[in-house]
Amino acid sequence: MHVYARSLLLLARTVAVPWRLPVCPTSPTMSIRGTPAPTVQVEADPEAVSQALCKILEGEASQSIRATGRFTFAISGGSMLSFLKQLDGATTVDWSKCTMGFVSHRCVPLDSDGATYHKARPAFLDSWVAQGLTVLCPTGTTDADKEAEAYEASLRASVASDVRGLPSFDLCLIGVGLDGHVGSIYPNIPDVESRRPIVPITGMDGMGAISTKLSMSLPAMAASKRSVGVCAGRSAKAPLG
Repeated sequence: MHVYARSLLLLARTVAVPWRLPVCPTSPTMSIRGTPAPTVQVEADPEAVSQALCKILEGEASQSIRATGRFTFAISGGSMLSFLKQLDGATTVDWSKCTMGFVSHRCVPLDSDGATYHKARPAFLDSWVAQGLTVLCPTGTTDADKEAEAYEASLRASVASDVRGLPSFDLCLIGVGLDGHVGSIYPNIPDVESRRPIVPITGMDGMGAISTKLSMSLPAMAASKRSVGVCAGRSAKAPLG
């Protein structure tokens, strides 16, 4: 049985949570029976969630760099990008000793408006890279299967693995949707069962066009030394919060 070494669900007080996380109860890697429940931290509003999240990132980076000389972490897209904007520019983090990956990412050119990498650049990523951050990105094609294979190889080369060959980031920051999806793993889809590190996903977007994405699998997210699930704020997809 594998469990998060340390896990946290970070919420804004204004968020209703009418869902269950999309874990697979039949998978031993995702079983929670007999394991400690994650810590739940509730903040006053999305701004307070952002402050708490940035503090966690800075603290985990400092601790890991002191202990091992390096820090690896992964972030999701969506609202996570706005939460991390507070760390644009000067921070306490030595970015030259850090490597960042993505929990999920669309299979599109990296300069596309739909690319998390492209969206993150002006928000905070350009400043982190200028200070020495290494970023592990997809290659920018629309072929989900080839992108998944290439990204798995990139992770194997740059991020420590556990005994199952899953990437073990020091910290994984995961946005949680109103329906309970994490990364691009949605409830009741076959990919919930996947145990490979990176899952290639092909589906339909809101306009009816074919959409291809990559996502860390649920076991891969759980392989991180610390994982933080974050749910706060509102969007066009989830206007109720």
